[in-house]
Amino acid sequence: MIKKFLDKLMGKSTPGTSGGKPHFGKREEVPASVHGINPELVDRRAAEVVATLKQAGFEAYIVGGAVRDLLLGLRPKDFDVATNATPEQVKGLFRRAFIIGKRFRIVHVVHGRGREHEVIEVSTFRAYLDNAAAGQVAGNEKTSKAQLSGMQHAVDASGRVLRDNVWGPQDEDATRRDFTVNAMYYDPVSQIVVDYHKGLQDAKKKTLRMIGDPATRYREDPVRIIRAVRFAAKLSGLGFSIEAKSAAPLVQSQALLAEVPQSRMFDEMLKLLQTGHAIATIEQLRKLGMAKGIYPLLDVAVERADTPFVKAALVDTDRRVNEGKPVAPSFLLACVLWEDVRNGWQTRLNQRQHPLPALQEAIDEVFDKRIGDVSGRGKLAADMREIWVMQPRFEKRVGNTPFGMVMQPRFRAGFDFMRLRADVGEVEEALAEWWQDFQTADDERRDDLMDQAKEEQKARQKAQPVVKRVPRAAPAPDPRGLPQGSDAGPVDSDAEFPSEGGAPKKRRRRRRKPGGAGGGEGAAPAAAGE
Repeated sequence: MIKKFLDKLMGKSTPGTSGGKPHFGKREEVPASVHGINPELVDRRAAEVVATLKQAGFEAYIVGGAVRDLLLGLRPKDFDVATNATPEQVKGLFRRAFIIGKRFRIVHVVHGRGREHEVIEVSTFRAYLDNAAAGQVAGNEKTSKAQLSGMQHAVDASGRVLRDNVWGPQDEDATRRDFTVNAMYYDPVSQIVVDYHKGLQDAKKKTLRMIGDPATRYREDPVRIIRAVRFAAKLSGLGFSIEAKSAAPLVQSQALLAEVPQSRMFDEMLKLLQTGHAIATIEQLRKLGMAKGIYPLLDVAVERADTPFVKAALVDTDRRVNEGKPVAPSFLLACVLWEDVRNGWQTRLNQRQHPLPALQEAIDEVFDKRIGDVSGRGKLAADMREIWVMQPRFEKRVGNTPFGMVMQPRFRAGFDFMRLRADVGEVEEALAEWWQDFQTADDERRDDLMDQAKEEQKARQKAQPVVKRVPRAAPAPDPRGLPQGSDAGPVDSDAEFPSEGGAPKKRRRRRRKPGGAGGGEGAAPAAAGE
């Protein structure tokens, strides 16, 4: 009590309060007989990185979500390593290692080549920084960027962390992490789990609990708000939920996201929708009262998540991720915004605009309204545009169009988009089946499919009602014997086919050949220009 009083008197806040030094926790070493991690689930290359660092005299552990998944009996997709070695020291121990990052300097240790390569991310234990210590921090980066080297404060006035390359002990590194279940360390050599914040107990209780004061932690890094939603969605299938105290400040803290760069927000939005738990993420956002206000494009996705087409796209994305197949952000965003493109396109068609320019204008309007300058004018936009522009071309199955279509780099994405449209009844199922067959068929089979398409086209044309011209009513006779609207004499007997204005159109008479006989079959045509 006396120490707390003295700390308060000297301007030091008590742990857990805004600006106060947090409780770094008590180190607990949990043996394999208690935590029960199966060593066979541990990535061999990650274990080798840990072993190499330990042999060089450093501390090293597998850390974060990988430890959480191992405790739950799951095989992690990614393995990260934490150590007390600096990035330069880590780089010196591995042949293929690269220091990356500005705000967070980490090392990528690369194993293998080509598609089989694997990256183990190695980070150095970082010190916990708060407002009280921010002014005293000079930093210990050896290769910091110019914009960081001149920065004196580690946190701004609101408590948001600005620089983070200050190394520290393991207990402070653990306190820097967000949830207790993500703050454990596993040594695959000794098979011991190091726990500072009762993360093992929370994992057994299936609770997501923020380390320290939740409101303060959200201010330090507002992206933790999104991470809370993502972890809750990912682990909801296993029965996890966010602790009430950690969930309470989420809605109020949403305003802090306005301070986060838009490019980072765009990336975080994609993580919510493309990590295999998109449907669960939508449910969590609605459950937590955060269906709107995180990011404009995410708002649209949540709003349309129950529509047949967008729901089919979200379900398909989850399926592909869980099957280990690649997913592209351009495809999912093209699905989310297709309603806007389709409506804008139809509006222009109703105004009798040409179909292709009308579609291009509708796409440009959607980019300006929904995407803006964040990734909307680069490769992402080009891929989305190509998917949309391809849709009306799928209707053309004669001539050279089908052969040109299947040769396009983005054909598969365009076809999958059309396939989803067929699944929800927006286009005919037979059209999707035709293109599914055509893209994998040999030349002979493709000829048969082309003939089939031609016959279907002829059948549709025959089925269309024939519009017959209604004969124009005969003009009322002029009392003078002249045709209506004419000042000429009597109409020639060869005058037929009324013109658009209703006046009879005269046939041009051929001149007789000079000096010849009558103009029968042997008569020559009139000279050109007459």
